[in-house]
Amino acid sequence: MHKILTGPLQVENLRVKIADLPSHLEGTKLVQLSDFHYDGKGLSEELLQYAIATTNAAKPDLILLTGDYVTDDPSPIGELALRLKGLESRAGIYAVLGNHDNYLPGAQEKVINALEAIGIRVLYNEVVYPFGSDLALAGLADFWSGDFQPEPVMKAIAPNIPRIVLSHNPDTAYVLQRWRVDLQLSGHTHGGQIDLPRIGPLPQYIKPIRSKVPSFLRPIIPFMADCYKVVKHWEWARGSHRVGDNYLYVNRGLGTYFPGRLFCPPEVTVIELTTKPITGILPVLRG
Repeated sequence: MHKILTGPLQVENLRVKIADLPSHLEGTKLVQLSDFHYDGKGLSEELLQYAIATTNAAKPDLILLTGDYVTDDPSPIGELALRLKGLESRAGIYAVLGNHDNYLPGAQEKVINALEAIGIRVLYNEVVYPFGSDLALAGLADFWSGDFQPEPVMKAIAPNIPRIVLSHNPDTAYVLQRWRVDLQLSGHTHGGQIDLPRIGPLPQYIKPIRSKVPSFLRPIIPFMADCYKVVKHWEWARGSHRVGDNYLYVNRGLGTYFPGRLFCPPEVTVIELTTKPITGILPVLRG
């Protein structure tokens, strides 16, 4: 499926203005990867290796992974971890889990152990400071896991400290409006996979018509079975958004489900942090 229905990798470059960013962190470069779904069907070895090489070529200061390393079976995580061992970053690699990483009993433990065995730190409602005390990195448990607890995490960060938040599901941006979030990085949606020009992600239109489709037909119609439930806010399915005072970026991911991708290529995101005025970046959409 992946060879026909995925399409070529695309690199998205953006600059994000961060208030209170110390001068020594001006130009800090982050790379985000998301939604691998490494199961032998939705992600080719060629695309994965190209994504890793592309990431390393950017010479990132920090690599950030935003969940869904596996799909319905955690067994392939060991093989994926061997590939991810090739990632190179000056200040480390940090990750959060996605909904599929919690899907089966024991999956969470297997995924965390495999990633941490190769030096990738998995954040589960935690705050770390990869560059020292001047910039916080918070990683939240998945929205659907039952462990999503942002309040103690966000309150642990001093108000004057800029912070980046990793949260797999972009719907969490609605909840996180209660706190300062300079940059939230999410995935989960695959960009909708079919993202029609001037129309947007196709799954957002499924729910209104689903009740008119006979139930026996829903499982065989793309997106009709349950994909429409992936997020509430399909308007945040990909790219840059303002949600209240906060900034959200949603990566389209690497993996692919049937019926594949159209106008929605898999993505590696290269992000530069700055205190300077921003020009020529991706359009900021209003949530």
